[in-house]
Amino acid sequence: MTVSRDKTPSAQETFIQMAQAAGLRGRLLVTLGLLILARLGVYIPVIGIDRQQFSRNIEGSPVIGLLDLFSGGGISQLGVFALGILPFINASIIIQLLTAALPSLEDLQKNEGEAGRRKLSQITRYVALGWCILQSVGIGLWLNSAPGVALNPGPTFVIQTILALSAGSMLVMWFGEVITERGIGNGASLLIFVNIVSTLPRSIGQTIELASSGDSSIVGRTVILVMVFLVMIVGIVFVQEGTRRIPIISARRQVGRKLYLEKSSYLPLRLNQGGVMPIIFASAVLILPVTLAELTGSSAIVSVVQYLSPGGALYIPFYLTMILFFSYFYASLIMNPVDVAQNLKKMGSSIPGIRPGKATSEYIERVLNRLTFLGAVFLGIVAIVPTVVEGLTRVPTFQGLGATSLLILVGVAIDTAKQIQTYVISQRYEGMVKQ
Repeated sequence: MTVSRDKTPSAQETFIQMAQAAGLRGRLLVTLGLLILARLGVYIPVIGIDRQQFSRNIEGSPVIGLLDLFSGGGISQLGVFALGILPFINASIIIQLLTAALPSLEDLQKNEGEAGRRKLSQITRYVALGWCILQSVGIGLWLNSAPGVALNPGPTFVIQTILALSAGSMLVMWFGEVITERGIGNGASLLIFVNIVSTLPRSIGQTIELASSGDSSIVGRTVILVMVFLVMIVGIVFVQEGTRRIPIISARRQVGRKLYLEKSSYLPLRLNQGGVMPIIFASAVLILPVTLAELTGSSAIVSVVQYLSPGGALYIPFYLTMILFFSYFYASLIMNPVDVAQNLKKMGSSIPGIRPGKATSEYIERVLNRLTFLGAVFLGIVAIVPTVVEGLTRVPTFQGLGATSLLILVGVAIDTAKQIQTYVISQRYEGMVKQ
């Protein structure tokens, strides 16, 4: 096979490697197999429930609709994998917030190397287990008290529902970790991606049915909504790939009798440092009040949840605030300006016009803050524009999709494509070594 000499592999080379290279093919098969199992588990029903009565009880509920978007219909189906990967996402949020606040956890992440990161991952798993048990208890008690839903209500029904949902959530979390380690990576993101994609056929079908109702104005409004989605997708791709390149000059040095002249390179700072994670975390935070409503059954919390649901009065302000917060928070986790400045100083490199040391770290921090703010503003636009357009066009069949998942779909697709290209490049170099 003739491989390209470009830095980025061509589409032809990528597909050939996916079909022929045993390592990459095995990773793809593992990923596809586990994603299919995760989807099948959504349709394995929790026993002891009257499905028709349950469907009538949740009909038109904005809370269930918000949860369904990220569980791929698991809540409305009430399958074994109903909770999905959401408890693990919530646990990751909690641990990352605690890592920034507790020195012991920060030391595990930064100074203990691979062993520390494994221990932190283990703590995250325990927190995810506790969180999914809490959610399972809330769902079990709610199903037990709902009239006509439980066929044999009582403590036994509640316990078996808790065990089924908790075990299913832990199995999905394991699927995500296996995909990350032995698949093509981004396990948790891919699971959310597949769940969101699974809701698209239903939304598209409802949109086509609405457009074919005979009202010409509905057809025009639907076309406008679709055009807005396409424009947003193009904008997401450009912003996800956008970087600010800070020039770096390496000082000349002499090794033996050989003199190495000054070399110029650059430090790439992404416009959207956190990628898809800030919007995933912000969406997960929106689901936290839903969990409290399940656990407490309080009418006050349920009314607050309705305000925070897509279309509610507090949805857009709260969502924008969470996106801004997690954009800065995740950017601080990914890049530490002080560490970058120290590494540049050790390598004998510097930014033109900026003194090494503290001045360099302050300059990088200033640029990073500006980029993060621009990236957060863009994420906010992605979150609210489709929702506003849905309200203006009065086409509700895609409600919630643009505001909570459009960036996730495009961002995960881009990250996965880059991951596959990385494996293709590694296979290319392995082939050159063998030759």
